[in-house]
Amino acid sequence: MATQPELEHRKKTFGWAARDTSGVLSPFNFSRRETGDKDVALKVLYCGVCHTDLAMITNKWGSSIYPLVPGHEIVGVVTEVGSKVEKFKIGDNVGVGYLVDSCRSCQNCDDNLENYCPDFIITSGAKYIDGTTTYGGYSDSMIVEERFVISIPDGLPLDAAAPLLCAGITVYSPLKYYGLDKPGLKIGVVGLGGLGHMAVKFAKALGAYVTVISTSPNKKKEAIEHLGADSFLISRDQDQMQAALGTLDGIVDTVSAIHPLLPLIGLLKSHGKLVMVGVPEKPLELPVFPLLVGRKTIGGSLVGGLKETEEMLDFAAKHNVKPDIEVIPIDYVNTAMERLLKADVKYRFVIDIGNTLKQSS
Repeated sequence: MATQPELEHRKKTFGWAARDTSGVLSPFNFSRRETGDKDVALKVLYCGVCHTDLAMITNKWGSSIYPLVPGHEIVGVVTEVGSKVEKFKIGDNVGVGYLVDSCRSCQNCDDNLENYCPDFIITSGAKYIDGTTTYGGYSDSMIVEERFVISIPDGLPLDAAAPLLCAGITVYSPLKYYGLDKPGLKIGVVGLGGLGHMAVKFAKALGAYVTVISTSPNKKKEAIEHLGADSFLISRDQDQMQAALGTLDGIVDTVSAIHPLLPLIGLLKSHGKLVMVGVPEKPLELPVFPLLVGRKTIGGSLVGGLKETEEMLDFAAKHNVKPDIEVIPIDYVNTAMERLLKADVKYRFVIDIGNTLKQSS
């Protein structure tokens, strides 16, 4: 018989969890391991709300383990460090992102690409090597091995730093890896949600001319006047799309809905790159011939390694790149999930864990 969550380890912990595929979150008592030699313990102050959280609490991908405490955009303050911890001390502001462990011995881990380790362990709804469950940041505390803890640089507000740990690195990493980070390049961003608005901000900070590509004409003013995009394409407007053929060096596609790739491939210059970071539920149709004509590339990217995530945070602090957030109390989180499903947020919810997660909730 499985051990009860609150008895699995010694450190009593409190959070909010989904108990089944309804995805409804409610108060939850569980436990975390003691702080080991190489562990960092932190009091959680803020946690971003990501589309992946919504997918996990409803078991959209078929891998969720209940009870499930979501949250992988975690910012907090260090409360305890193990005897062999070198990078952190009590009182430091730190973050925890999408993963909390990896094999440490494969080529990807050696290359600081833990996010591509075949055995990486996600922050919530998975199993550690010892068989115990990973519980995420909708909770009052975390215990994480030092390698998977990220320093939050001075100059970044802690609430705004939280979404950078997933949404931020998810778009920063492909811009860098695919060479779409050179000043003067023309970069398209498909979709203007949590990921898309960060892609616009990072691409602009890197010196790109940015075009937002959207099905929603009503987002044009917001994209250009508020987020700083240079132009706006309505993807359903054949005339606009035709006029923009062959004008973009690269495109970051953040959309997780089913959508056609052919029009996007058409926007690329020769040798252009279309990078997928959204996760559509069903396979998309891939027209090959348009790739051949112009030697175009379609690639993908998944969050980022720990070293690159720290680089991204430093860049964000230096260039004042911050997500647009709506800070909410924990007891609003079920409403927030309903709004997220309807894309009714500009552009990322962040839960004020430190001030609103109380045992008496």
